[in-house]
Amino acid sequence: MDLALSARDAAFRDEVRRFLDEKLTPELRATSKLMTSVYADYETTMTWHRALHAKGWVAPAWPVEYGGCDWSVMQHYIFASELSAAGAPPLSPMGVGMCGPVLIGHGTPEQKAYYLPRILSGEDFWCQGYSEPGSGSDLASLQMSAVDMGDYFLCNGSKIWTTHANYANRIFNLVRTSKEDIPQRGITFLLIDMETPGVKVEPLVMLSGEHIQNQVFFTDVKVPKANVVGKVGDGWTVAKYLMQFERGGHAYAPGLTTRLERIRAMARAERGSDGARLIDDAGFAAKIAAADVEIAGLEFTEHRIMSALSHGEAPGAESSLLKTRGTEISQLLTELALEAAAHYALPYQPHATRPGGPVPGFTAPSDNRTPVGPEHSWPVTAKYLNDRAGSIYAGTNEIQRNIMAKAVLGL
Repeated sequence: MDLALSARDAAFRDEVRRFLDEKLTPELRATSKLMTSVYADYETTMTWHRALHAKGWVAPAWPVEYGGCDWSVMQHYIFASELSAAGAPPLSPMGVGMCGPVLIGHGTPEQKAYYLPRILSGEDFWCQGYSEPGSGSDLASLQMSAVDMGDYFLCNGSKIWTTHANYANRIFNLVRTSKEDIPQRGITFLLIDMETPGVKVEPLVMLSGEHIQNQVFFTDVKVPKANVVGKVGDGWTVAKYLMQFERGGHAYAPGLTTRLERIRAMARAERGSDGARLIDDAGFAAKIAAADVEIAGLEFTEHRIMSALSHGEAPGAESSLLKTRGTEISQLLTELALEAAAHYALPYQPHATRPGGPVPGFTAPSDNRTPVGPEHSWPVTAKYLNDRAGSIYAGTNEIQRNIMAKAVLGL
């Protein structure tokens, strides 16, 4: 496809840049730069969410009638690229990127009318209840029960690795409403208010020292039947639809490109009195070039997926390709960053600021030097540790390859 900007696209790019200059504060940029996860902290996320919502840009991939933007594929890509280049923090994907699209595709008119405006405004902050202590990659083996009690379901069980459950006021869950010979049957997609009696959240502190994940316990939780999305027992179909947006509903390439440029900047720095630079090492330069090629290939896959999303279509099997390659390239970049930082890649999380004060759990080191100066400081070791989960979450990359083999190759 022709990637040259038309006059209309160039004008749109300039509009996005003006918006970012006005609304993306230095505090937001600084917090985003020091992120080690794919998620920003809650306060940063919601500050940026509200700014985008006021502009009408919080859910550009949604159909226009539900609050999305009537943008071309190129405009979607320009938007993602400019946000990444400017250092904008990511939004939480569970509401805008997952629950919203699944309600648009499978929700009742009443569910759409109630929940979608609240997702757009940020009034509802969602988390995802899929994995269980004994059901991760084999999600169909989930055991959280929802017993039919007439007007409501009585739910018991737990969910694990639940991102931002400590902040969320709502959770979309997969629950077992019946036991069938085929485990994918008898699963129902259910929306639950986190304030319902019987819901308890316990923290899970990560290897990098951050509290992002949680375990959620449900004890005799009463959930109205009106909260079922799709049909009772047909939750696996709804979940598969949602997973396409979870795995392929965003662009990896712009962020990966920005990170690669940071690594280049580190590698260009002089490393001693002899003026030696890592970028002049032929072996490391070849690794950088290979990563650049990988990102360019991923970019074209993203264009195809964004084309589908902008026409209200689910991305299909390409979402598995995007998730697999996106997370693997991301892990590759963390390895290159460690190599570029060398002994400066200390295992700490630098102090970060955000609207409202420091990010909890971030500790300032006594020596914050890096090869290219403090202005380029970013937590390469913490990012490396956190990114090990990338090829596991949203379905392991091994499972993604099985999906592609079946859906694309017919194996």
